[in-house]
Amino acid sequence: MAHFAELDENNKVLRVVVVDNKDTANAEGVEVEAVGVAHLQSFLSGNWKQCSYNSNFRGNYCGKGDTYFVDQDLFMSPKPYNSWSMSTADATWQAPSAMPTDGGMYNWDEDNQTWINLSGASAGGV
Repeated sequence: MAHFAELDENNKVLRVVVVDNKDTANAEGVEVEAVGVAHLQSFLSGNWKQCSYNSNFRGNYCGKGDTYFVDQDLFMSPKPYNSWSMSTADATWQAPSAMPTDGGMYNWDEDNQTWINLSGASAGGV
């Protein structure tokens, strides 16, 4: 089975549908994204992009509300904080500073640009 995301005019995911492999195969039986897109457009119209349930390509499996970044050819969840940046290497959002690795539990404090230990102690920032 192949998975396809319908995108709005801003490349936001509207929905994800499953398409039978036979509806994505070319004459030689090889799965081709364009064949799946044409199949979907024949009865649903819309702008479709194939995604991977196992995150084998295009970064992440996507869901409603995620975004397809054309230049990076990646699906990403919404950016959690304005200060975070995209890591195309592993298709994740990265904080301006690394989360402490002392085994504690931390939350990002966007106002102060720092990790806050859930017990209340600051972990330092940028």
